[in-house]
Amino acid sequence: MKWLEGFQKLSSVLFILTFQGANCQLAVFPIGPALVNALAGSNVTLAVSFHGAPDPVLTWFKGNLPVGTWTLNSNSPPDIANGSRDVLRIENNGSLTFKGVPKHFTGNYTVELTKSGLGQALVTFTLKIFESIQNVTLSTQPDFAQEGAERFTLQYTMLQGVVEQEIWYFNGGKLKNSTRYLIKGRSLVILEPTRTDRGSYSVLLMNPFSSVTTHRNVTVLYGPDEPTVEALPAQPFYKVGDSLVFSCQAEGFPKPTVEWVFIGQILSDFHQGVLNLTNVQTSQGGVYTCSVLNGLTEEKREKNVTLTVYERPLGNPVCSVMSVNNANLQYQCMWAGGTPQARLSFPTLSNTSSVAGIFSFVVPASTNFDKRTIICIAEHPVEQNACNITAIDPDGKIAVTIQCVSEASPEAVVSWSRGDEAVINGSTYQISSNTTQLKIRSYNITTFLLTPNFTCTCHNPLGSKKKQVHLQ
Repeated sequence: MKWLEGFQKLSSVLFILTFQGANCQLAVFPIGPALVNALAGSNVTLAVSFHGAPDPVLTWFKGNLPVGTWTLNSNSPPDIANGSRDVLRIENNGSLTFKGVPKHFTGNYTVELTKSGLGQALVTFTLKIFESIQNVTLSTQPDFAQEGAERFTLQYTMLQGVVEQEIWYFNGGKLKNSTRYLIKGRSLVILEPTRTDRGSYSVLLMNPFSSVTTHRNVTVLYGPDEPTVEALPAQPFYKVGDSLVFSCQAEGFPKPTVEWVFIGQILSDFHQGVLNLTNVQTSQGGVYTCSVLNGLTEEKREKNVTLTVYERPLGNPVCSVMSVNNANLQYQCMWAGGTPQARLSFPTLSNTSSVAGIFSFVVPASTNFDKRTIICIAEHPVEQNACNITAIDPDGKIAVTIQCVSEASPEAVVSWSRGDEAVINGSTYQISSNTTQLKIRSYNITTFLLTPNFTCTCHNPLGSKKKQVHLQ
């Protein structure tokens, strides 16, 4: 660097000392710049030139303290201050030379010339002594930055050296004092650090004779953030026997550890935040808590997820009708079991419903109900179902209608059987044109009691399914 070379040339300065007749005004001037930089241990001269009087009295000061006095051209040696005699020497021309100058000789030096009758003249130099910058290290306080903390400090130390200028960088970009950064006393202070402050920090230290750059990677601890919880497959509810996984993830550094808790117990069947639930039962329904923890900061966050498990009621809904006091008809619908219990209703009779697994509704007997099929709608989250009942015909026959519907493609054909015998159309059994409905008519209740089990079989070219109905 040219400017460094210029400063180094000042380590050895020749001076020119001139003077004129006694009638001239006494004056003194620096030879070269008044700011002199020198490397510790080198030789350097503060060179002056004066005129106006021969043999003036010359005194050099460091600040306000005299360090050397001499009358030019005197036979007596210069008077040098104790503690400086090994370093300072006043030259024959009045210039001040430093031999192997130590660092602590940095300061302002003033030369004062006096002559009786001519007053005094003076000039001031600034001498800066530098050491080569060596063995610079960067340390941090505390060891890790933490998001949300008040501050985080990087500080440099060095084995030796005098720093004239320091420049701090983050990921190659120059830093300045701001609302985020404070540079002072060999330190860079990051105010209220965030995760974006993670990266490489460096400091460049310079003086006219050396420059050193040192680096430090900074890790910022943060999180855990709000956990993200997912259920796969995502469904509003699950049926008994289903399988699913709960996934829990949260951002943070270091990576947060995950625990799953159910009814106060820490579960073990999970890996990397994924909880496996197979063949779930209604007893496993409830609130699951995902807990995430940053092991270094001990910050913890939790998030709940609710698992809903439903169980289908047993069998199929059963409809019945009976006479009450020979004046009313009591229609009843029942579908037992299930979680939750099915909601039952007779839409054609009333807007009311029941969730107790059994529902009865009484209406006044009238001819409006003769041969009229009343349907019970059975609603459950797992399955929608129905049954129907027909009141006694005017001819005294008991009539029961059974429906058999199956979703299939191609559309399924339905066949009916009672016990081991096929059911065919006749006066007792009437099969609808699309085969999905079987109507049974008989005067004698024993017709229903002797063999109460009816089977419908749905089949297409891909296979068949059977369903048995038990009449009560």
